Amino acid sequence: MTEVNGVTSGSSKTMARWVLGGAALIAASAIGYSIVRNDTAPVPQVTGDQASVGEMIAKLEARLAESPDDEEGWRMLGTANLQTERYAEAATAFRRAATLDPDNAENHAMLGEALVLASRNGGDLPGDARAAFDRALSLDPADPRARYFRGLAINLEGKHEEAIEAWFDLLEDTPADAPYAAAVQQAITEVAKANDIDVAERLENTSLAPSIGGTATATAGAPGPSASDIAAVRAMSASEQQEMIRGMVDRLAARLEEDPLNPDGWIMLMRSRVQLGDMAGAREARDESLRLFRNDATTTRRLREAADALRL
Repeated sequence: MTEVNGVTSGSSKTMARWVLGGAALIAASAIGYSIVRNDTAPVPQVTGDQASVGEMIAKLEARLAESPDDEEGWRMLGTANLQTERYAEAATAFRRAATLDPDNAENHAMLGEALVLASRNGGDLPGDARAAFDRALSLDPADPRARYFRGLAINLEGKHEEAIEAWFDLLEDTPADAPYAAAVQQAITEVAKANDIDVAERLENTSLAPSIGGTATATAGAPGPSASDIAAVRAMSASEQQEMIRGMVDRLAARLEEDPLNPDGWIMLMRSRVQLGDMAGAREARDESLRLFRNDATTTRRLREAADALRL
C-alpha cells in the first residue's frame, strides 16, 4: 500500500466507505437519515415522504425570497436539502445562515457537514469544511458534529490513537438516545481495526451520557392538584379559569426573564402556550430558547425535540 497524507491508500478507501455514513448519522440528530450499507459505500436514505419535503423546500424558498434575512429559514432550508441529498444546495443555505448569525455554532457545524457530503472526495476533508468545524468548536467546544469531524481530521493526519481518544471523549458526552452514537462507535471500531489498536474492552465499558429527554419533558403530565385546588377551580367561571391559567403562564414567562438559562422552564412555557392555543407565543418561546442556547448542542437538541413533540 502507498502512503497518502500519512495514511495508506487502503486505509483511505476504508475511510471513504464510512465517512459519509458517519456524517449522515450525525445529521440524523436533525433530519432523520437511516443508513443502508452495501459492499462499496454507505448510502444516505431518506426516511420520509420526498414529495412532502419537496413541498416544504418550495415553501421555504418562497418565504426566503420575501425575507432573505431569515436565519432560521435558511437553516431549515439547509436541513431539508440535506434530507433530499442536495448537499451543495444545503451548503449554500447553511453558509447563508452562518453569515446572518455568525455566532451560532450549529450553523457552522452543519455547513461543514454539508460540504463534506457534497465533496465525496474519497475520505479527505475539504479545507472550507475544516474551517467551518474549527469555527463551530471555537463557539461551542461540545458541538458533536464538529467533534466527530475533528477526530476524522486527526485520523487523516495519521494520528490514529489521538483520533480514537477524541471519539471516546465525544462518546462519553453522547446521550444514550442520540442517533449519532452508532457513528461514533463505528469510527472508533473502523480506525482501531485498520491500525491494530485494541479497543474492544474499552468500547464495552464506555457508558453513554443520560438521555436528554426533550420529548419526555414536553409530554409529561403536570403535577396533580390538591383537593382544595380542584374545589377552588370548580368554583370559578370559565373565563376566571382561563384568566387564572394565563396568570400562571405569565408568571412562568416572568421567571424566565429573570433566569433565562433554564431549558426546562422554556419547554414548560412552550407547552403551556400550546395548551392555551397560543401557537404564536409557543413559537416565540421556542425561538428565544434556541437563541439563548444556540452554542449548547445538547440543550439545543433537547429544545428541538420538545418543540417537535408539541408540533411546533
